[in-house]
Amino acid sequence: MSNEETPQDNLLDAAQAETPASEPEKERHIDVLPSLEEQIKALELKVAETHDAWLRAKAEGENIRRRAQEDISKAHKFAVEKFAGELLAVKDSLEAALAVPEQTVDSFQSGVELTLKQLVSAFEKNALNEVNPVGEKFDPHKHQAIGMVDSEQEANTVVTVLQKGYLIADRVLRPALVMVAKGK
Repeated sequence: MSNEETPQDNLLDAAQAETPASEPEKERHIDVLPSLEEQIKALELKVAETHDAWLRAKAEGENIRRRAQEDISKAHKFAVEKFAGELLAVKDSLEAALAVPEQTVDSFQSGVELTLKQLVSAFEKNALNEVNPVGEKFDPHKHQAIGMVDSEQEANTVVTVLQKGYLIADRVLRPALVMVAKGK
């Protein structure tokens, strides 16, 4: 026998390739595919896993929302904590001034001035700013006009401040009570 292939051998190989697979091979291919019941069980497991993951994510979202509400509540409750701490020094100074048995007018005045400086410092540290608008144009957002007076100043200019106003940052805490110039 020779090692050379004849055209007949090639035809034989082609015919064998075209013939259907034997029965055991067909069964092997069918056995490889999962049965319908196995597919349903696999899908049910996947649905259960997805549902569990969804429930966990939902619970985590609820926990985050609850913690955020607690943080907001605490922020509202303790928002003045820093400012209150600053005011304690002012209160201590006032109590110390009242505890002195023999006070002179000068010592009392110097004590009040020092206490006022502490209070102003506490205001500045907490962005509580004074509004003293003498000579400024009347601003209804920051000022409350009590009346109008004759003046040499331009109309709607603040002539007198009866009570200073205050801002927290840029928000009006209390408007300044003012007298405004009438038009000439």
